[in-house]
Amino acid sequence: MNIQARKQALRQRIIAARDELTPTLQMRLSREIVRQLCDLAAYKTARTVLGYLNFGSELHTELWVQQALADGKRVLLPRVNKANKQLDIYEVRDLNSDVAPGAWGIREPILERCKRFEALREIDLILMPGVTFNRAGGRLGYGGGFYDKLIARLPHEPTLVAGAFELQVVAEIPQEPTDHKVDWLVTENESIRCTLGRE
Repeated sequence: MNIQARKQALRQRIIAARDELTPTLQMRLSREIVRQLCDLAAYKTARTVLGYLNFGSELHTELWVQQALADGKRVLLPRVNKANKQLDIYEVRDLNSDVAPGAWGIREPILERCKRFEALREIDLILMPGVTFNRAGGRLGYGGGFYDKLIARLPHEPTLVAGAFELQVVAEIPQEPTDHKVDWLVTENESIRCTLGRE
């Protein structure tokens, strides 16, 4: 089985397991994960953070975005640029009025309300989405490569963190040279230092 087929099989297995969590359990686990994410030193010292808004049975990252706004951080969210298949980054100030469903039904910044953020070197921390992770920081996304392409464009190395339910953590992930690892992986049970990068 080639690497793409292995990745797809792993994606399907983990998403199916994640989909079995009840909405109540998803929310309870999400609250605990977000609490731990906000306890990381890298989060506390960050002034500008890039997050994402959840869809389906993902970790409820809207809780993290709301907390970051409440903590006075500059909060950025991505918007899919279908023309060049990359992520454009926008600053948001209010989740009630600044976002609406966009590509694949994922809530994205509304162009008329949000300012595009060009100073990418000011991003201190990125909350990375993903289907599954391992304890060494390996990450398997949804297959679009959007975040790997975004990180390759950055002129610096912000701290990369991920929040995931424990059931999303596996022993091994098929990796390619373009796949970026996360520095921290946070589950409902623990915060795992994955790389020797900055805290």
